[in-house]
Amino acid sequence: MRINELPTPCYVIDEGVLKKNLEILKKVREDTGCRILLAQKAFSCFHEYPLIGQYLDGTTASGLFEARLGWEEMGKENHVFAPAFKNEEIEELCKICGHLVFNSFSQLEKFYPVCQRNQVSVGIRVNPECSTQGEHAIYDPCAPGSRLGVTAANFREDLVPLLSGIHFHTLCEQNSDDLETTLLAVEEKFGKYLSLPNIKWLNMGGGHHITRADYDVERLKRCILRMQEKYQVTVYLEPGEAVALNAGYLVTEVMDIVENGIKTLILDASAACHMPDVLEMPYRPPLADSGMPGEKKYTYRLSSCTCLAGDVIGDYSFDREIRIGDKLYFEDMAIYSMVKNNTFNGMCLPSIAVMDEQGECRLIRKFGYEDFKMRLSGWDKGKGFNDE
Repeated sequence: MRINELPTPCYVIDEGVLKKNLEILKKVREDTGCRILLAQKAFSCFHEYPLIGQYLDGTTASGLFEARLGWEEMGKENHVFAPAFKNEEIEELCKICGHLVFNSFSQLEKFYPVCQRNQVSVGIRVNPECSTQGEHAIYDPCAPGSRLGVTAANFREDLVPLLSGIHFHTLCEQNSDDLETTLLAVEEKFGKYLSLPNIKWLNMGGGHHITRADYDVERLKRCILRMQEKYQVTVYLEPGEAVALNAGYLVTEVMDIVENGIKTLILDASAACHMPDVLEMPYRPPLADSGMPGEKKYTYRLSSCTCLAGDVIGDYSFDREIRIGDKLYFEDMAIYSMVKNNTFNGMCLPSIAVMDEQGECRLIRKFGYEDFKMRLSGWDKGKGFNDE
């Protein structure tokens, strides 16, 4: 079927764009010898893992479930970092992950024996205290008081012999000039540790918008090569957004139109449920064939059928009058939307489809009432929990 024939709401993964992104990342790998991992926190649609695995070195996770997903569905290098690990999860993580990064030296001391027994490569996350994100403190791991990463003042030199690598992650949707700035701070504060013979790798984390049109890929390559040659380490990158940037859509239908000072389109898609970054960042998602308010002849506010008054996607303008039953196509919806959506108000989760390079779509997942019900309780009357 074609995209306009899909049931709504529906996420659509554009495999043609996905492949273009992966080709760019593959070229960076080939030209520098670095290793690139998919950050599953941004994109976890494992239907595409066989394709992604043809281009990248593996996956990175933020906890046990993502680690299991990468291990089961891609089966290549598998890394994990979390601000803290649970006692009951560390054994399994060490069996399915080759690299484990700790956020503190207290966690490293606690769990190092398990890692050593399982021959896991151990790293520590550092905080170079170099903010490059402006006013977006919610996304800035280097903001004052950040809980993420060990600062130079708190670095435990006595535990450095236990390490195989150093990890930092300070970027969010940024260009390679910010990486270059960050690397200077990393070297200033932690360079002497990178020079030690037991340090085999440097993980530069995610937030590298490598597949964006204006991204300076050559500067990125120079940064990677310089660090590898200077410190004799293997460099890892963990892009999430860059893998699936602009490679997805959210198709929605106009259910009603109401007017109270502005005409509002009531959609079967929701910012709160289906694209939460719209409210959290905040973020204005691109919409096909639309403009800014007043730019085109007809301006509308786009909202949803939830009860949340603030469930507003934004104001958009169109060349034509929009009618009930029309379909709208939000763009750049492959990243974060699918992994962060929810069923507030009992809203159904959007279906998921993939679109091939010829524009043919096929559904790979549909959701219904049971998906809403069973995430809220597992109690079966008279029998106990349904997993007993």
